[in-house]
Amino acid sequence: MPQRGNMQYGSPDDLKKFGSLPIEWDLDPADAVTLYLEWGNNDWRAEHPPVRSKDDYAYYFVLDNWTETPTLRLVMRNSEATEDLWAMPLPDALKEDFSKEFAGLKGVFMPSRAMRDWLAKHVHQD
Repeated sequence: MPQRGNMQYGSPDDLKKFGSLPIEWDLDPADAVTLYLEWGNNDWRAEHPPVRSKDDYAYYFVLDNWTETPTLRLVMRNSEATEDLWAMPLPDALKEDFSKEFAGLKGVFMPSRAMRDWLAKHVHQD
């Protein structure tokens, strides 16, 4: 398998092993930073309740466009660490959606609706 840093890229079929995780499909990476790294800087009435301990984890997908090839990643985060559980270059089927949604923007983003639908289909496959 191709590698990214120390992590090997996964395949769409690898996603089914994460089907039992409580994936937060609507967690924006910026909100995750606020929740897990800026304790006390969030609101109890917000969409995502504040983190109360290092035992609170979030699992969410990001689109990483800092790399030469846009990459989808499944992230596990708590207040002490962040770990990529899975990563894969953006599939060809989603490249047109990527161009429409993100054009030439660089950054780490919440995946578009089409990307989340594609990911959910593979996470919950039988």
